[in-house]
Amino acid sequence: MAAALLAGCSAPAPAPRGEVQGPQASVQEWGQSDTNRVATIAMRENLDALFRLADKLYRRNPAEWRKGGAPSRQEAVDLLRSAVLQRMGWPALQQRRDIDALALALSPEFAGDRVGSFVYAVADMLIAAHGDKTEFFLIDGLDAQHLYNAARNVETAAWILAQRRDAQGRPLLLADEINAAQRNLSYEREFGKIIARLDLLAQVTTEKYRRAVIGYAQGLAGGTLLQFLPVR
Repeated sequence: MAAALLAGCSAPAPAPRGEVQGPQASVQEWGQSDTNRVATIAMRENLDALFRLADKLYRRNPAEWRKGGAPSRQEAVDLLRSAVLQRMGWPALQQRRDIDALALALSPEFAGDRVGSFVYAVADMLIAAHGDKTEFFLIDGLDAQHLYNAARNVETAAWILAQRRDAQGRPLLLADEINAAQRNLSYEREFGKIIARLDLLAQVTTEKYRRAVIGYAQGLAGGTLLQFLPVR
């Protein structure tokens, strides 16, 4: 019976909707602490979420990707991805970056590609909050308050996107929709995931320094209290 119970405990978890995937180990991980690795993965997931949002928003607002001159929606997303990851500017934002770019992209009078400009501005703000980095190593530090502020900025941006109207009373962009025929809140879910990752990373960053102090004190105590004593 005991053997059967142990066998049951070791059975793999069911995965009817897919299995969790992790990246291949790399040499650069030797230069990363646990917190560095968490921050790198969180940044990668947040940027991927933004690119998914861009594709979804372009699908519902096809006039926007055409404003940028791209021949297709997919190429518009690819151009946006390259601009974010290579830290290039976004012409429609008039050289503005960070929260200034976000304010411009969400202004009712903005006439450029609002989808690309909005997603680029959010991504640029997130990268700025992480010290202008997308990968993190032992020499890098994160500011927990900046991460917390970035989470609040994403909350504000999502609310503005859902509530603000242009001069004709239309939504700035078609996104979430609830009506008698359908209920589509997929945009809100993506924003929620980004906010949750930022808040968790802010907590982990704060915890790292607190735990370092506690660990140092535990080491001092353990040096005297947790020693084996001679028995002969």
